[in-house]
Amino acid sequence: MTTEPRILADRYRVDEVIGHGGMAQVHRGYDLTLGREVAIKILDPELARDMTFRTRFRLEAQAASRMSHPSIVRVFDAGDPSIPTPHSGPQETGSAAQPGREPYIVMELVRGTLLKDVIAAGALSVEDAIRYADGILEALEYSHRAGVVHRDIKPGNVMITDNGTVKVMDFGIARAVSDSSSTVAETTQIIGTAAYFSPEQAKGEGVDSRTDLYSTGVVLYEMLTGRQPFRGDSPVAVAYQHVSETPVPPSELDEELPRALDAVVLRALAKDPYQRFPDAASFRTALQNAVSGDAPSKKQIGALTSELYGASPRQAQETARSLRQLSTDTTMTRTQSGPPVAWIWAGVALLAVLLISVLFWVVSLSLRPPSTPTASVTVPNLVGAPVDRATAELEDAELVPDVRHESSADFAADQVIRTLPGTGAKVSKGESIIVYVSTGADTVEVPVLEGLSQADAEKALADAGLVLGTVRQENDPRAQAGTVLSADPNAGAQVAPAAAVNLVVANGMVTVKNMTKWPMDAATEQLEELGLTVNPTELGTCAEGQFPDTVLSMSVAPGEVKILSTVGLSYCTAAAD
Repeated sequence: MTTEPRILADRYRVDEVIGHGGMAQVHRGYDLTLGREVAIKILDPELARDMTFRTRFRLEAQAASRMSHPSIVRVFDAGDPSIPTPHSGPQETGSAAQPGREPYIVMELVRGTLLKDVIAAGALSVEDAIRYADGILEALEYSHRAGVVHRDIKPGNVMITDNGTVKVMDFGIARAVSDSSSTVAETTQIIGTAAYFSPEQAKGEGVDSRTDLYSTGVVLYEMLTGRQPFRGDSPVAVAYQHVSETPVPPSELDEELPRALDAVVLRALAKDPYQRFPDAASFRTALQNAVSGDAPSKKQIGALTSELYGASPRQAQETARSLRQLSTDTTMTRTQSGPPVAWIWAGVALLAVLLISVLFWVVSLSLRPPSTPTASVTVPNLVGAPVDRATAELEDAELVPDVRHESSADFAADQVIRTLPGTGAKVSKGESIIVYVSTGADTVEVPVLEGLSQADAEKALADAGLVLGTVRQENDPRAQAGTVLSADPNAGAQVAPAAAVNLVVANGMVTVKNMTKWPMDAATEQLEELGLTVNPTELGTCAEGQFPDTVLSMSVAPGEVKILSTVGLSYCTAAAD
């Protein structure tokens, strides 16, 4: 017995499952309105019982749908069947828990291979690893400017398409997951990705864009070496290592790897967010410099490791562990009785207390935030200011402007997008301030579409990063059916990426008027202007009431006829006596 397909919002047909995770299942789907394949992610019914989670899921999906970038899987639509529409009437109490009423997100269907499956086949080449990492960072650079922190960067959320480009998935959803399950103890059902946690996530602290850069560093490490930097028997054990352990430089696991990449990876995996790269653009620049620049020595790598992770946290932990084992050892033979043995144990305990105190003192020094210099200044608010005025204000404050350009749809050309450090930050005089200046919005040129078939025009739009808008049929005597007559915007126009282009397409028909009682010459001229062939038929002597050389009848009915058709016209030649 066949089962009726499930239809969401009277528009999306839900087909077979093509993927699943700890929080949702992904189905292949079909948009019945636009006639295209899509991917539909449906929230797990257990999580759907939490109305707070449903609300955040919907809001984050809406935020993700506003992002449009070639390296990010697009979100087309989202819905929550538990929310009544203006015509649906009241909902039953507890409808959020009813089967088949889970929130869903409609996304772009990407054909390719998950990065985790690529890594499962072994370590990648340095060129591929850097190219894929650069694609991830390009997507993060765009999303961070949009104010969206992914929070769950991992190979399972990165797709490599058939043409080798990178697509990052699950933007916005990870934020909802993090808000709903912030502790490592709750990892088994929802999070399940402790191998890519940042230290601040493992400790339940606040996160920002540098959290995504840490996770990207873990993915880059795994692509280069074929293994994750931290492994353990449980998610808690792995999360503990993220907080306290020092990663082994990749070149020590594979001597053929460039040592220059060690410095980049170790910087990305710094425990302190302030010691990582400040943004995705800086991470990308460091990757490119590592390929073309000089390799640091082992001594320099060791100095960087000491700077980022301390002298030797592993040795301090092993020392404390050894003391605990010594204090619980029951295999030693007791040769004296009375106070001397107690004194020995007291000395051991005192020594343990002293060593542990020293260890906590060292750790507290490393975690203490740097003190604000006495000769400090406050970074002024330069957002939206012209670049000339911004650099002048920084120079007046005895700061050094470092101008960098990037595209932005929200700021006009030569306006300041943001600064790093940001507005209100306390910095030393003479410190360099990165000033990001807008070059204007990224644009795409509309290709020439006139004269192409509709199928070729759609392919040309897809190749240019644009989408097909409305298609309007129109009569044209000189164009075959399906030929593009015009486009809006016109060819050569500069538009935003993923903008819609409307087409006017020939329908292969022309409109013929009722030409009965027309003079033959006028009727013939009119039909030939429409590209039609006239087949005149002489009926002989005109009857009473008929006029010579006047159309008496037509072989086709007035209205729409196919182009290049033949139209017969009947007429009489002489009046009756």
